[in-house]
Amino acid sequence: MTTIYLIRHGQAEGNLYRRCHSWHNGLLTQKGREQAKALEKRFEGVHFDAAYSSDLYRAMATAGAVSRPRGLTLRVDPGLREIGAGVWEDVPWGQLLHDHRDSLADFLACDPGWQVEGSETFPHVRQRMTASLTRIAAAHPGQTVAAASHGCAIRAALSAFLGMDAADMSRIPLSNNTGVAKLMAENGTFQVEYYNDDSHLGSSEQWRYPAAQPNASSGIPGMERNALRHRSLILPQEEDLYLNACTEAGIQPYNFLLGEPDSLLLSLLGERPAGVLQMDRAKEADQGAGWITLLWMAPEFQGKGLAVQLLGHAVCTYRAMGRQTLRLSCPPEFQRLRSFCLSHGFAPADGQPDTLEQYIGLEL
Repeated sequence: MTTIYLIRHGQAEGNLYRRCHSWHNGLLTQKGREQAKALEKRFEGVHFDAAYSSDLYRAMATAGAVSRPRGLTLRVDPGLREIGAGVWEDVPWGQLLHDHRDSLADFLACDPGWQVEGSETFPHVRQRMTASLTRIAAAHPGQTVAAASHGCAIRAALSAFLGMDAADMSRIPLSNNTGVAKLMAENGTFQVEYYNDDSHLGSSEQWRYPAAQPNASSGIPGMERNALRHRSLILPQEEDLYLNACTEAGIQPYNFLLGEPDSLLLSLLGERPAGVLQMDRAKEADQGAGWITLLWMAPEFQGKGLAVQLLGHAVCTYRAMGRQTLRLSCPPEFQRLRSFCLSHGFAPADGQPDTLEQYIGLEL
């Protein structure tokens, strides 16, 4: 009998920035790296014969918690990928909620009929995952294996192994990041010993049978509370809002950016203006840097954990442009902004104490 520990990746940028990252590549966050360290400690003393991962960065980095301490070669299997989201890839959840509310509800409910341009379907992911895990088990009879994958993909596999109809997949709770399922496989048949076990993070949650859950479309109200969308600031109608943001942030308006709509963005929660993001795409472009020149949250939205979505939008924008470093000016007297940035991976630039920077290149 083969033992497979099926593991969801640690917290990744898509989780933190509230963006649809299915096949889109992103890194683990600082919290995700800490979760991976806790996972490594969980498996101390457990013998593993092999370690597998999807070919996405967040899963490979998580699988390293098993492979690296044991000197195992990490085996990459694209069959362990997350569900492909097609044209939804790297779109903020708030934008999808605004533009495609009904389809998003179907997605969150794991509706077998859900599909958008270029995407997979949940039944296809279920077939792909079970096929990959069956191959892995057959390649390691009597051995113990780790396999790092993704939330929806793991739910799809578990629904099959638990004998559930594909339409009932949403009854399986979405695992927390680095949650573990223990599978026992023999002759192509799988038993689920437990799933969604994240006790290494201090939780007591562990499931041994499918538990009835509210329809996953109940996630829509949650997104209404915490998922932003971003659009170009409409000028001159919204210029006063921009000037007020500059005044509160203590900076001078960038008049030359007013004609560059993709560089000056309004972030909204539903229809309510929540923040302003301004990027100077030309500054130090030859050095591979991308600059944020304004990151402002409206007072009523401060302290609610939403500002990181503006930061994430800048990360994803500049990374797509091939930039390696994200920078912003943040003197020590800007204590609130400086503390926020330092808590999200920024550090003072060499020889420039008023400038904070973060490496955003895609590297494991």
